[in-house]
Amino acid sequence: MERKQHIAIFTTASLPWMTGTAVNPLFRAAYLTTSGERKVTLVIPWLSLKDQELVYPNNITFSTPSDHEIYVRHWLEERTGFISDFNIRFYPGKFSRDKRSILAVGDITELIPDEEADIAILEEPEHLTWYHHGKRWKMKFRLVIGVVHTNYLEYVKREKNGRMQAFLLKYINSWLVNIYCHKVIRLSAATQDLPRSIICNVHGVNPKFIEIGKQKTLELESRKEQVFKKGAYYIGKMVWSKGYKELLQLLKEHQKELAGLEVDLYGNGEDSAQVHEAAKKLDLVVRVHPGRDHADPIFHDYKLFLNPSTTDVVCTTTAEALAMGKLVTIRRALTDEPAPMTDAQIYELSWEAATERFLRASGLEEAHSKRLSKIPSKGFMSVSLSTKRRVEDASAFVHHLASGFEVSRRAFGAIPGSLQPDEQQCKELGLPFLGGKRGS
Repeated sequence: MERKQHIAIFTTASLPWMTGTAVNPLFRAAYLTTSGERKVTLVIPWLSLKDQELVYPNNITFSTPSDHEIYVRHWLEERTGFISDFNIRFYPGKFSRDKRSILAVGDITELIPDEEADIAILEEPEHLTWYHHGKRWKMKFRLVIGVVHTNYLEYVKREKNGRMQAFLLKYINSWLVNIYCHKVIRLSAATQDLPRSIICNVHGVNPKFIEIGKQKTLELESRKEQVFKKGAYYIGKMVWSKGYKELLQLLKEHQKELAGLEVDLYGNGEDSAQVHEAAKKLDLVVRVHPGRDHADPIFHDYKLFLNPSTTDVVCTTTAEALAMGKLVTIRRALTDEPAPMTDAQIYELSWEAATERFLRASGLEEAHSKRLSKIPSKGFMSVSLSTKRRVEDASAFVHHLASGFEVSRRAFGAIPGSLQPDEQQCKELGLPFLGGKRGS
C-alpha cells in the first residue's frame, strides 16, 4: 500500500479573525483531505488572552486550544457541509501592534514530528521566516512550498521612510524565501517577484457564496421581484491601508455626481473610529458598521460591491461578491451587469477547482510519485560541494545566527521576548518551558 503524503500547512492567522490567511489555509486543509490520499495537519497560532482581546472580534476568546479548535471546526463544517479529516496543531504566537500581524514565537517546525515531516506549505513564507530561529525548513521537510498572500511592499511604502523600508524588505524577503522554500506560488502578479516562483490563484470561495449566487440566478430568471434591493457596500478589515482612505477621498471628490448614493462599510480594525469620523464629514450617506461574516443574509441583497484596496493581492471578498452575482468595482474597473454564471465559471470559483490548481502549481502530484530527499545534515549546515548550495547554507547560517539574539531581533522589528514562548504560553500549549535559554 502506497504511503500517504504528510502535508503540514503553516499559516499566520486563525479564526475568528476573518482574514485571508485564516480562512483560505483552512479551506485548503479541508479540500486536500477529501481524496483520502493525504494526511494533513493545519498549524495555526495560539494567542494569549490579552492578544486574543486585541485581535478577535465581538469579544470572542478561548480559554484553551481545544476550545479554539472546536470553534474552527464548527465554522468550517457549517460552510463545507462535511466533516474534515485533518489535524489541527497550535504554535505560540504574539500580536505585533505596529505590524498588525501575528508573529510566531520559538521554532514552530518542532510541532511536526520528524517521522511526519514530509511536505510543508508556508502560507506567507516571508512572514513566517522573518524571525524564524530553529531548524531549517528544507532540512526538516523534503518539500517546502510557499504561498504568497500579501503585498507587504505596498503596505510598507505607506509608513514613514516607506520607500527605503520597502527597498530593504524586498531583498530580505527574496533572501529568506530562497533559503527556506523549494517552490513559491504567488496568487497574482501584484505580489513581489520571488525566487523559484510562479503565478497561480490557488484560492476558491466558501461554498455558501456559490449557493447564494445560484439562488440569485433563479430569482433573476423568474423576475418576480427586484433581486438586488440595496445599494453599495464594502467589507474588509477597517485599517486605512485596506483602501478606506482612497474610497472616502473618492466619495468626497465626487459628492455631486454621486448624490443619492448610499454606501455601507463593514469591518473591525484599529482605524474604525477614524473611519467613522471621516465618513460623518461627507454629504453622502455613508454608514459604518462592525464587521460581519460576508455570508450573512444582510449582504445578499446588495447590488454593488466596492473594493477600493490597492494592497490586496487576490481579494477574497471580491471573489465572494462575484460568486453571489453582484456588480463589483476594483479600483477603476467595473464588471458588467450581473448575469447568470455558467457551470464552468462557477466551478472555477470553487475550492475543488482551486485545489486542482494548487496540486498542479505546487507539483505535489509529481512529488507523490517521485521521492525527493531532504537536505542531508546532522548539524545546521548541509554537506554539499555545490557552490550554489554552499552560498545558500552560508545565508541560512547568517540568518540563524542573527535571529538568535534579542538585540539583533529587535533591531529588525521582532516582538521583544519572542525568541522562545513564555511560561504561560508553554503551559497553555503543553510545551516544555525552556526558561533562560534565550539569545542575549
